Amino acid sequence: MSTLRALLQSHVDDGPLPGAVALVARGDGVEVAAVGSTDLEGSTPMARDSIFRIASMTKPIVAAAVMTLVDEGRIALDDPVAPWLPELAFPTVVRTPSSPVDDVVPATRPITVADLLTSRAGLGFPADFSLPALAPLFSELRQGPPQPQHVAPPDAWMAALSRIPLLHQPGDAWLYNISSDIQGVLISRVADRPLPEFLAERLFEPLGMTDTGFAVPPPELDRFTSYYGPGQSGTPELLDAPDGQWSTLPAFPSGAGGLVSTADDWLAFARMLLADGTTPDGHRLLSPASVARMTTDHLTPAQRAAGALFLEGQGWGYGGSVDITPTDPWNVPGRYGWIGGTGTAGHLTPSSGAVTILLTQLQMSGPTPPPLMRAFWHHTAAP
Repeated sequence: MSTLRALLQSHVDDGPLPGAVALVARGDGVEVAAVGSTDLEGSTPMARDSIFRIASMTKPIVAAAVMTLVDEGRIALDDPVAPWLPELAFPTVVRTPSSPVDDVVPATRPITVADLLTSRAGLGFPADFSLPALAPLFSELRQGPPQPQHVAPPDAWMAALSRIPLLHQPGDAWLYNISSDIQGVLISRVADRPLPEFLAERLFEPLGMTDTGFAVPPPELDRFTSYYGPGQSGTPELLDAPDGQWSTLPAFPSGAGGLVSTADDWLAFARMLLADGTTPDGHRLLSPASVARMTTDHLTPAQRAAGALFLEGQGWGYGGSVDITPTDPWNVPGRYGWIGGTGTAGHLTPSSGAVTILLTQLQMSGPTPPPLMRAFWHHTAAP
């Protein structure tokens, strides 16, 4: 038994994980381990091509899609988003982060495309989830764990967003999650087509990501894993079955966390970034400059420190974290990627060409990576 398989098996045997798939690629070499089952009943063995809800591993993909529009000159990083997102043309900001939602001042400058890509648009989650201005993000916008069939269509969602004040002035603070959902709406409006269609044409089809999308087609549901929460007394609770919320396209395709995918599909995306934006057959999807911007930290030290609940020794590029400080053996400076609240993680390291992917179906209990994720990173960081 390989050491990677043994690592996964030990965590599955100890519970409560039903199964897991891990992939480690270094150059042309790829090691994959699939252990356990796709559900607690053990009816279907986990396989390399099992399909998972990848949650926030969606974010780097959507950021890459934004950058294809930048490369084409259809939008620019310094452009205000108001021409395409008029709902954000005149944002207000709470006077202080702890102020009531009706104690607001005007934004001092417009929200730009770069603000969305760096998660510094003024909207999202800080370390303190009790702030009054956060409540509408949960109640009106359904921010939080993915629930695709319960979110309003993009135009209605943006209308609700327009009534919610920013927590910080544009550009001032890194705030988690919602900027990626707004990126998804921006893409669809700039391209004048639904986000799922744009992603399929511009990224998934050229990269051969045949199992990536916002829903699982009926013929492939037998490969789709069940999704669980921690539950009571250590027994996982079923949150979504294969024929549940991801079995049909949602009204709101979430750029922050709505995709399903497989280990090999996300590997194809990561290898495109490692190849400076080209596919294996030489087709260019992104410019090298755009890849460099995606994988470079754009935060100030103060912004990284304020986001430490989510970022551990990391900064933020476009749509994903960038390791900055080696606070842990697995934290490799320059490593880019992100984790998903459904128990998933995907990273690439430009300096070494390594790609690491871990897919499970157990919801994380908070921003802190679970034990298997940390053990996987320690394992893959070893020479």
